[in-house]
Amino acid sequence: MAMYQHILLAVDFFEHDQIVIDRAKALAASYQAKLSLIHVVDNTPMVDAGYGDMPYPIDLGNELMAIAQAKLHKLAAALAVAEADIWLESGSAHQEIVRVAQEQQADLLVVGSHGRHGLALLLGSTANSILHHARCDVLAVRLPDQPAA
Repeated sequence: MAMYQHILLAVDFFEHDQIVIDRAKALAASYQAKLSLIHVVDNTPMVDAGYGDMPYPIDLGNELMAIAQAKLHKLAAALAVAEADIWLESGSAHQEIVRVAQEQQADLLVVGSHGRHGLALLLGSTANSILHHARCDVLAVRLPDQPAA
């Protein structure tokens, strides 16, 4: 097995993220690899199906970026990840994660995967897109299925 030197952990701050974080942390410790963090805020415009694009009195994108930045820096502090090894991006999650991994020469990407079936599988997932486009190894950590509502 190859020795990993730079592990890029993609976090989405959803339920069960800690499972993915713990796995990346353990791998970084095991390989004595640098651990970096990335979070991508989706820039998909919000649309009201009945009225089209709705103007908002606040810049929701900036609000989301500020919240994400605070969470990302808190996580970085807990994992002792240097400021220079933290990326907060806006755009398509899989595209930004793959781009940063390539630019930063990460040799392992660690992401969470829900293992969706049916229509969700056909529509694709971030983990699946990363797996097919990354130029480095990808570890998709299986997350527990959500109970039916």
